[in-house]
Amino acid sequence: MLHIFVDADACPVKPEVYRVASRYSLDVTLVTNSWMRVPNEQRITLEVVEDGFDAADDWIVEHVQPHDIVVTADIPLASRCLKKSARVIGTTGKPFTENNIGHIVATRDLLSALRGAGEITGGPPPLKKRDRSRFLQQLDEVIQTIRRKHLIT
Repeated sequence: MLHIFVDADACPVKPEVYRVASRYSLDVTLVTNSWMRVPNEQRITLEVVEDGFDAADDWIVEHVQPHDIVVTADIPLASRCLKKSARVIGTTGKPFTENNIGHIVATRDLLSALRGAGEITGGPPPLKKRDRSRFLQQLDEVIQTIRRKHLIT
């Protein structure tokens, strides 16, 4: 059965995930290093993992199955999940795919080096309304595609 995993610690689109998952009656597991409030719904589970480097990422990779969906902004986690045949969507709605992950990893490494050299400061820009809209559309599209291709309910 199709399942949505959310790398939840800094995920800004959790309400959007809940809304779409509810529409399709899908299970959602939020994976985090610390407790957080989640809707009191049977299909939504909070998995609090030990506070270790990449503990949440490791948990997701261990439990994700082919055709599950992972929501994350973490590029290395996205790459690991793609290797397990999961679908991965960034929090701005941009999909991570086998075709673009190499370029994304290379860009991440370059930007990290520039930040280390003091050339770039600050983090990513705040999420905009159009990012949320793109995320909702992408999540809906991915669910429908998986269901059509694999007849998963």
